[in-house]
Amino acid sequence: MHLLIIEDDRTIAENIYEYLESRGHQCDYADSIATASALLACAPFDALVLDRNLPDGDGLVLARRLRAEGRATPILVLTARDALEDKLLGFEAGSDDYLVKPFALQELEVRLLALARRSTARPADPVLRHGELEFKAATQEVRLQGRLLALPPKALRLVAELLSQPERVFSRRELEIAVWGHEQDSSDNLRSVLHTLRRAFGDDAPTQVVNVHGLGYKLVNR
Repeated sequence: MHLLIIEDDRTIAENIYEYLESRGHQCDYADSIATASALLACAPFDALVLDRNLPDGDGLVLARRLRAEGRATPILVLTARDALEDKLLGFEAGSDDYLVKPFALQELEVRLLALARRSTARPADPVLRHGELEFKAATQEVRLQGRLLALPPKALRLVAELLSQPERVFSRRELEIAVWGHEQDSSDNLRSVLHTLRRAFGDDAPTQVVNVHGLGYKLVNR
């Protein structure tokens, strides 16, 4: 399997990495939501091992975003949070399994193999659509009126979030968490990504991102 380990405790991450590599799996490592997002934008993975207590936010933020984008990549949450409420939150966020620390490396591998087997029977990733705008999660392609848009990773994550619930108004905070995994110190960062997206759409496009004064942003067809 090709696995992504998202864990900020370097000792735990190294133990997982070394064990799984010794078992013949290929592993990549991220110590934050932002780093994981960058890796996920560049390559597909068979499963994710996801910690919750990350330096730039709760790992479940990433799980929710991936599911909103239509990605079916299996997610195993690996955390010290063992309360029933925490486990329920993990599954509600879209995780497929939940393993509490401390844990046995052998059990972790067996659970990941089981997730990978189940995922092969899942249907293809859905295509999110609104009017003539569509996003295909499997290929990370956005098309408008059949035209393929060349978008950088942040703009792809933004359009995927907006398409997850068309016509809904998303707050600045919600969009920042979807794009970066955490809130931004300056609103200019989100404005820059919005500008990139609007420029790719073009002024005459039937679908646009509009600003709802005092509330946030949403997709509209005109």
